[in-house]
Amino acid sequence: MRRIAFMNQKGGVGKTTTAVNLGAALASLGQRVLMVDLDPQAHLTLHVGIDPTDLEAASVYDLLTDEGAELDAVLRRVDERLAVVPAEVNLAGAEAELTHAADRQRVLRHKLAPAFDRFDFILIDCPPSLGMLTMNALALADEVIVPMQAQFLALQGLSKLLETVQLVRGGVNPNLSVAGVILCMHEPHTNLSREVVGDLHAFFEQSADQPVPWAGAKVYEPPIRRNIKLAECPSFGQTIFQYEPTCPGARSYMMLAQTLLAESQAEAGSADDQADAPQAPQLHIEVAAPPAPPAPSPPAEPEHSEL
Repeated sequence: MRRIAFMNQKGGVGKTTTAVNLGAALASLGQRVLMVDLDPQAHLTLHVGIDPTDLEAASVYDLLTDEGAELDAVLRRVDERLAVVPAEVNLAGAEAELTHAADRQRVLRHKLAPAFDRFDFILIDCPPSLGMLTMNALALADEVIVPMQAQFLALQGLSKLLETVQLVRGGVNPNLSVAGVILCMHEPHTNLSREVVGDLHAFFEQSADQPVPWAGAKVYEPPIRRNIKLAECPSFGQTIFQYEPTCPGARSYMMLAQTLLAESQAEAGSADDQADAPQAPQLHIEVAAPPAPPAPSPPAEPEHSEL
């Protein structure tokens, strides 16, 4: 079971489009997927055909601010394997209301705990700002995926985002890691794009042996190229697989979903192999106590790469 936060502190980079269409692709591959809209703009909610101004049931706002609100009262089904916790415009007020709440950074994690055994993937669409809503997303998630464009300023933003993840890992969520980057609205034939992608690959390779949350991160393939169908489908309240399932954008998101699913299956297989491995017999031999080892020298300061 994977809990993934789609995060970028810059708006308009394809974050919601990626969360929705990856979720739909994973559901079509047989996975049980829950999407959580944590953006007060409620674009994910609109994308799946739910009007955030006409919610008869509760929303994620109620989960965060009402102690009595339960997940089943908020959950909305998109299809048999795809569900969403919708947002509404009032969600912007949750930032202030959470300020005085007990364990305010983990409220969402506590409320969504009943879903952990009911879904294979929980995908969280974060707001483009670092506040209490984003902190709740990072406390809930196990990993962060960064949708971004291959531009110079995006690299600078990624550097700050990674610093944020490291701070969260040091306190709120010690298990948080960065899975990688998904390139959106990509233009592969420009020199700038090639340079930025090269810098990303070099940075992640340089960080592979460092004690940082992005040590295993990668640039996911394929990148999502500019595609008008991806821009059109939200206005119809549909995922790309409902609107135009054969377009290049749909094919790219399906390939990304297959990559995520293969990662999950590989991790599960590795865990099963470790559990099934025979244990070495324990030998109990009495020996004389060895002399005390010399005091270790102080550890060297780890090198930190900068983007």
